[in-house]
Amino acid sequence: MKLNDIADKAGSRKARMRVGRGIGSGKGKTAGRGGKGQTARSGVRIKGFEGGQMPIHRRLPKRGFNNIFRLDFAEINLDRLQDAIDAKLIDVSETITVESLVKAKVVRRPKAGMRLLGRGEIKAKLNIEVHGASKTAIAAIEKAGGTVKILAPAKKDEGEAA
Repeated sequence: MKLNDIADKAGSRKARMRVGRGIGSGKGKTAGRGGKGQTARSGVRIKGFEGGQMPIHRRLPKRGFNNIFRLDFAEINLDRLQDAIDAKLIDVSETITVESLVKAKVVRRPKAGMRLLGRGEIKAKLNIEVHGASKTAIAAIEKAGGTVKILAPAKKDEGEAA
């Protein structure tokens, strides 16, 4: 076996059809596009047109909406917080804020604020300031002897609302 002996299986690669190259090719004249009209032209075609019948995208009802005032929080679970404490990324003696978590690279970006969720266990006694927290997360931190301070969510800027 040599490199020049290596080849694809017979029939696995097919040459592309060369259209518009004379009547003998079988794809001459109209090049497989049929007769005249809009569909024979390049770049023009009615997408979603169903021959005058009301198109499906207009027959179906509209659903839902996008709330432009929705706040998107960065989320962190208790087990992730405990891992960061064990890895000495976070100083437990100081109050833990969103900025300290971003600086320690526990969270990539603060978004509209931080929300604390209750998955996992927390052993360390810590004081944390977040923009939202679940009941289980608050209960777990208070059980460990710490405190949770809920901050008012950061308001979206005018330019950011889109």
